[in-house]
Amino acid sequence: MAASFTHTQTPAGAQPPRYPGAHTAGGLAGSQPGSRQEDVDAHNATGIMAPLKTYIVEDSPVIRENLIATLEEMVPLQVVGTAEDEGSAQQWIGRRDNDWDLVIIDIFLKSGSGLGVVQAARQASHDGSKVVVLSNYATPDMRRKCAELGADKVFDKSNEIDALISYCIRLANGGDSGNSTFSSLA
Repeated sequence: MAASFTHTQTPAGAQPPRYPGAHTAGGLAGSQPGSRQEDVDAHNATGIMAPLKTYIVEDSPVIRENLIATLEEMVPLQVVGTAEDEGSAQQWIGRRDNDWDLVIIDIFLKSGSGLGVVQAARQASHDGSKVVVLSNYATPDMRRKCAELGADKVFDKSNEIDALISYCIRLANGGDSGNSTFSSLA
């Protein structure tokens, strides 16, 4: 079952809703090879690794907060900062004293574009750091453009949230399957 992001209003004082499929490991149906549940089980079996230091660039407060809550529930991850526009994100990423392992970037931002952030993140990256795009506009052309600018992966908000979570769990466990999101585009 693929989770998706939706824009919803959360009543004042209420907890933001979790994304479909974003349950604790015990609440998901059985594991299948290559499934997110298998990744969660592998993480639980190997113990907690150092959390992924993650910077999130997303202009929608609802999506940003739900994404943070979901990732923190499912992945050993620490959000080290957020931005809602290109300029702020580029400024933070460009500072040498900011330490990050993963940047998750939306393409359409409050001002500017996530494409500029992808490029800045790749230029500022260090060994092992990953640049990921999470967008509702993950067309083949956009995936290709993101790859050209240095994105490691591109995930569609509407139907690839489970894949994003699995990818983050693999990163937290010290690996990446090496399966490129872009391999079918070559």
